[in-house]
Parts: sequence; structure tokens; C-alpha cells
Amino acid sequence: MGAGDRLGLPSRVFRQTAGTSPVHPTGVCYACAMKGICDIEAIFRRHFSMVYRLCYSYLGSAADAEDAAQSVFVKLVNHPRSFENDDHERAWLLACSANHCKDVLKSAPRTRVFALPSYESSRLGAHDGVDETLEAMSHLPMRFKECLYLYYYEGYKTAEIAQMLGIPSSTVRNRLRDARQMLKDLLEGNTTKGGKR
Repeated sequence: MGAGDRLGLPSRVFRQTAGTSPVHPTGVCYACAMKGICDIEAIFRRHFSMVYRLCYSYLGSAADAEDAAQSVFVKLVNHPRSFENDDHERAWLLACSANHCKDVLKSAPRTRVFALPSYESSRLGAHDGVDETLEAMSHLPMRFKECLYLYYYEGYKTAEIAQMLGIPSSTVRNRLRDARQMLKDLLEGNTTKGGKR
């Protein structure tokens, strides 16, 4: 089993010649390219569900979220980097995931997936760490879902979120307040998609 298989990444990311270690796309031995940089397999195991949940909150589709999450880790494989600590690692993955999802949403006609029957949605949600609240969050405008996800699912403080998004802390608190109300209305069935009354 190759390194790409263990990570669940496309096989084109790695190539291997008989009797040698996998070769990184840059042409350097994968083990040498990664020495002192980071252990991508360990990062993948630690953070895949976090990246997947964030992508799901942006894209609203299990398949799109899985594709986006894998793309984030492929970026890390193609451009290895060192991280100062676990917080730096998480912050990079969250920023990379958010940026990738925004690019996907901005891309030329994005195909929409049909809604799955409720029994399929609940089965997918239970397996992939997606709950009813995260599903409802995917219908909120981008500026609200970012703040909600980072605050409630990743545990960042408002000051940290403000720094990550480049906005004042008071704006984060206001967005959280408004997003909580929109989410409450969505979960109670009082609004249409996007939080409009």
C-alpha cells in the first residue's frame, strides 16, 4: 500500500518506482521532502473531521465537502510546510479550507445536488459528524456561518476569530448574535433559506 492509499488521497499525487520509497511530485524522495517538515498522515488523522465539517458548513453537500477536504490535504502534500505548534496547524488548515470553499462557491456554474430523502441524510450525518445544526448552518450567509463554525465547533474566542477574519471583535459578536437568531429560526422552521423572514 502506497502513501497516497494510506492517506486516502488520489494515487496521482504519489508515484513510486520498484524497490524505492514514494517520490514527491517535485521529484524528491517523499521521505526526504517530509523530513523535518511535517507528518501529513498524522495531520490528516488529527484534523480531517474538522476540515470536513468546515467544508460541509460552506458547501452544504457531503460529496462536495469530502472533495474539498481532500483538496486541502493534497495542497499540503504538494507544498509541505512546517508548523510552529498544533494551533498554527489548525489555523492554517481552517484558513486553507475556508479559502478553498469560497473558491468553489465562486467558480463557474456549480452543479447543485438534489436533496436526499431524510433517512439518507440522517444516515450520512451520523457517519460523517454532520448534525442538524451544522446542516442548518450551511444555509446561512457566509459571514455568519464562518463566525458560528469557528466559535462553536472549533472553540475559538471572539478576539481570535476577529484576528483570523480581519474584522473587529464587536463585529464578530454582532454576527454571532444575528447568526444564532437566524439559526434558531431555521431550526424552528420560521424562515426561508438564507435567514430572510
